[in-house]
Amino acid sequence: MKIVQKIFKLFLMVLVTSLSFSAMAASDRYGKQKVVYHVNYDNAKKQSGTLRNIQNHINAVGAENLDVRVVMHGNGLSLILKPEALKDVPKFKSANATHVMTQKIDKLKLQGVSFNVCANTLKGRKVDVEKHLYDASQSDIVPSGVAELAYLQDQGFRYLRP
Repeated sequence: MKIVQKIFKLFLMVLVTSLSFSAMAASDRYGKQKVVYHVNYDNAKKQSGTLRNIQNHINAVGAENLDVRVVMHGNGLSLILKPEALKDVPKFKSANATHVMTQKIDKLKLQGVSFNVCANTLKGRKVDVEKHLYDASQSDIVPSGVAELAYLQDQGFRYLRP
């Protein structure tokens, strides 16, 4: 029995060491990155896929090596629109901030991902940040979603639209 325990401990040490080296190799390969993900579509499946892509990106590069922003405008605000808010904001077809989606958003926020909201969309579609949106505040609002995308690209962010 003791031999099995020693072999198991040795196996765990080798596994942990190899995982550490692979994480170091990934950060060496990718270095530090700044990325902006663009969301302007209301398809919940596609939005969920985007959140999964962001998590995969973090897993590959490491949260400490990555500055990620998600810029939402137009129909993309449905990502954080509460389902009960849909009756108050008729210019949206979907409200995708379900329990499953908000768990994914929370996990990403804990890893440093910022979610930015377009002020033009809020005004044009009469969206109340505190009442209608999941976990959004005034500090998350940018004057214009498309202008923010251009601004971030000028700041060295890579543009991705999954």
